[in-house]
Amino acid sequence: MAAQLNTVLRTTDVHVCPVPPVAGAVSVVRRSVAAALADWNVPSEVAEDVLLVVSELVTNAIVHACPPAVLRLTWVPGDGVRTLRVEVTDAGPAYLVGRSCAGIDPDEHGRGETIVHALATRHGIRVHPGGVTRWADLVAV
Repeated sequence: MAAQLNTVLRTTDVHVCPVPPVAGAVSVVRRSVAAALADWNVPSEVAEDVLLVVSELVTNAIVHACPPAVLRLTWVPGDGVRTLRVEVTDAGPAYLVGRSCAGIDPDEHGRGETIVHALATRHGIRVHPGGVTRWADLVAV
């Protein structure tokens, strides 16, 4: 799995990382994102928030969506404010809307959207042919 992530696309404005649909994927993606944030000199307090948002969005894709999933970090142009967009695109829901997810403990899951909402300046969902993209913008002072 680590060898697969060595093919990550890195430029000065974009970091793309595939999300393997396997146990341990969240920590692998977090390490990849942490390296990109360090390369970009993102302040540690902002990096911690970004990594938490990454964890929540990637976990959502692994637990609730069909593979493949891809994480993309992008610098969003703004009026003198550095904004980092975190996007996770997946192939869409793995279960029918309105049906419960068997085996998912509600005490252990269900707070991700609240966490993303609290940390992001903006966030949303785009449904498009072939999948769903969940995104969040964080200001990186």
